[in-house]
Amino acid sequence: MKLGIIISSNEPETVWNAFRFGFFSIKQGDTVKVFLVSKGVESENLDTDRFKVTEQMAALVSGGGKIYACGTCLKLRQLPGSDTCPLSTMKDMHDIVKESDRIVTF
Repeated sequence: MKLGIIISSNEPETVWNAFRFGFFSIKQGDTVKVFLVSKGVESENLDTDRFKVTEQMAALVSGGGKIYACGTCLKLRQLPGSDTCPLSTMKDMHDIVKESDRIVTF
């Protein structure tokens, strides 16, 4: 299955669970693409003692998943894109929605 995950939250536990679900799905044989939008673009800065968000992000990418980050949302927060979360556009989000069998939002 092709799974699209859209994350618009910056709540560490929610984002951690979204990436855990994505990585679990990869291990089940699914293709996973994640699009970060709104507050979700802050994901790389959300680590806490309990919720290691960046570890889950790295696991997803190392398992073959892809992460995209809304360029406009990054610019509004004066954040750069990164190797893990490259600067992306609404076209990228549209492509993920269009090609996915299922979309899950967090």
